[in-house]
Amino acid sequence: METTFTPLQSLGGGALIGFAAVLLMLGLGRIFGATGILSGLVFFENREELSWRVALVIGMIPAPVLLFAVTGSMPALTIPVSPVMIVIGGIIVGLGASLGSGCTSGHGVCGLSRFSVRSLVAVPTFMVTATITVFLIRHVIGS
Repeated sequence: METTFTPLQSLGGGALIGFAAVLLMLGLGRIFGATGILSGLVFFENREELSWRVALVIGMIPAPVLLFAVTGSMPALTIPVSPVMIVIGGIIVGLGASLGSGCTSGHGVCGLSRFSVRSLVAVPTFMVTATITVFLIRHVIGS
């Protein structure tokens, strides 16, 4: 399994996520944590929060269309696992984000920039866990 190195695309994507996080914080005083935003749609308690959450999620949908319009092609996408495994992985990530009181965008982008102690603990935990997972899948299970 090979991972493509894409520094310019990664930098551009990171800059756009950071810009979106700043706009949401300046405009509404809210943290741009993708899992928290989606969770607020599924388990909404405050009707006033519903409209901006829906707008943000719907705004993420046209990204592939815009990419195609700008570049003239779609990125190659290979999914080496079954849809069932994707669902199981999504559930595990959702549980982890719930237990960790946030996801990588909430802690990594917004929490670290606000010097949140909880995020200073969560982000290295994410990174170590991801490193161990990749090692196990590529070198222990995948061999």
